[in-house]
Amino acid sequence: MKEGLADLGHASCDAIVLDIGVSSMQLDEAGRGFSFMRDGPLDMRMSTDGRSAADIVNEDDKDDIAHIIWLYGEEHKSRGIAAAIVRRRDERPFERTLDLAEVVERALGGRRGAPVHPATRTFQALRIAVNDELGELEAALDVAESLLKPEGVLAVVTFHSLEDRIVKTFFNERTGKVSSGSRYAPPTAKAAPALYTLITPKAVAASVAETAANPRARSAKLRAMRRTEVPVPVAHQDTKIGRRHRS
Repeated sequence: MKEGLADLGHASCDAIVLDIGVSSMQLDEAGRGFSFMRDGPLDMRMSTDGRSAADIVNEDDKDDIAHIIWLYGEEHKSRGIAAAIVRRRDERPFERTLDLAEVVERALGGRRGAPVHPATRTFQALRIAVNDELGELEAALDVAESLLKPEGVLAVVTFHSLEDRIVKTFFNERTGKVSSGSRYAPPTAKAAPALYTLITPKAVAASVAETAANPRARSAKLRAMRRTEVPVPVAHQDTKIGRRHRS
């Protein structure tokens, strides 16, 4: 964001909107490897750089795979899934999305009429890990406050609980709802001036009509706040917290 503004000859802006969802185009394109509903290469990278999902499931040890699936997918049976992945890769490496989905499904005992595919949480976890999505979100939240003009608005749309938890915590800290012991500073006797004021006291969900027209909006949550006149503390300007989620 900072580089983009600089290219336009600006150092600040009136509003920033962060849409943390994966684009429908990427999900629907089998060649990107994001979906277990269509067969494609097990990739999941939003760019062509870095490790792919296939690299993780074929190279990482069982405990690391289980940790990724548990942490980012909130999957309680992550150890069983990781064990099944390691057993299968000893026979031949994973290359395709449906191949991995089938192994995860068998590890969880099949669908048994469940409305959500058993591989959903595992695929979510791998996608988040491959793209460091939570780290990117935290980095974006941090830099936003130095780019927004006074009265500027920061709005964030999230799509699952891990993202929303990060945003909610950040909003509470920056609006002064958390007065001590934040992740940025030790407890103090006097709360620091708020960098933002809340626009949405609670997360805003999609309406029934919007969900009917666009089912992928059903899990979306919108939170927004407005920048105050308070200068950004030096301690916040160079914060590098985004990589703390890496496994």
